[in-house]
Amino acid sequence: MTTTTATTPGAGRAGRSGVGGAISAAAPPARSSGAGISGRTFTIVTWIVLVVFAVIWLIPSLFALKTSLSENGVAALGANEILSHWYPTLHSYSTLFGAGDIWNWYLASAITGILTTVLTVVFASMAAFALSRMRFRGRTTVMLMILLGIMIPSQVLIVPIFEMLGAANLLNTYWAVIFPQVPAVISVFIFKQFFDGIPRELEEAARIDGAGLWKIYWSVIMPLSRPVIAAVAILTFVGVWNNLLLPLFVLTNPNLMTIPVGLATVQGSFGQRFADIQAGAILAALPLVLLYLVFQRQIVEGVAGTGLKG
Repeated sequence: MTTTTATTPGAGRAGRSGVGGAISAAAPPARSSGAGISGRTFTIVTWIVLVVFAVIWLIPSLFALKTSLSENGVAALGANEILSHWYPTLHSYSTLFGAGDIWNWYLASAITGILTTVLTVVFASMAAFALSRMRFRGRTTVMLMILLGIMIPSQVLIVPIFEMLGAANLLNTYWAVIFPQVPAVISVFIFKQFFDGIPRELEEAARIDGAGLWKIYWSVIMPLSRPVIAAVAILTFVGVWNNLLLPLFVLTNPNLMTIPVGLATVQGSFGQRFADIQAGAILAALPLVLLYLVFQRQIVEGVAGTGLKG
């Protein structure tokens, strides 16, 4: 009997200890459950915000598409008539493809856009490599001039560019559209920011193996820079494709007109034919939309990587 009374308090303490241990062990799941609820709430709110912004951005695009599928007479009456008219037609698109010269505009925009993009990526990356990896006198001054160049609007330079192209007999050629857009200072800055984030140990290892500057640039730096190359290339192509002012000044041959200049002539000749004008705008934007849909991951990775490593 004595043995029973001696062991009972110990068993009680062990039992209370076991209960306490079970309660303390069960406490963390309760906290994680609260964190899970908070995380789900944040996700739901985020999705709601994204859906709202997506709808806000889609409404003008859908209205533009609806306008292009309406008759010019209906489009001229205003938004109420456009939205209440439920008989879509492709008349505006057939007018552009039949009477317009949109295929030449597409070709001219593609030629100038591709060549400008290739030259910009090559020269901007080489300049950024020199500023990021080489040490030379005046490097800080050059970088400061590049930063100042970002602040100068391109419209200010249109007259001197026109005079220089005229002196070089390049007016009314594709090169008149290409050459002024190749020295893009913002592209140099983006490349430099990305190159600064690449570890220098890779460059030192290449030097030990006997690689020179060109080998390091072409075989070490550029393969690691594919995201920023894609981002700069796509942003450059979009900027060249949408550029109106420069081609409008340097091109007079209708066969060399780019998409924005061609749309300006469509608007001038069609007057208040809003459906035709809107159809031309949609055809001009369609290649860019497809480009973003195909390469959106590369754009996000390039821009995000540049921001993180800058």
